[in-house]
Amino acid sequence: MEKLKLRAIGNSVGVILPKDVLKRLKLEKGDELYLTATPDGIRLTPSTASLEKEMEIGREIMRKRRSALRELARR
Repeated sequence: MEKLKLRAIGNSVGVILPKDVLKRLKLEKGDELYLTATPDGIRLTPSTASLEKEMEIGREIMRKRRSALRELARR
């Protein structure tokens, strides 16, 4: 477990990832991450070509089936 500190970055607040974490995630400056809320907290996932494709498919399904998803959410 890594302890991170929130820091002011311009008008925003950000987290600085230590070099060893970047190395483990195979990330470099400018790479993109996905932040996903989970029941246990949050998960950071490096962006990959396959993940990008999966996300695009999910977005398209959500666009096409918006009303069905809303109805399911009500139940």
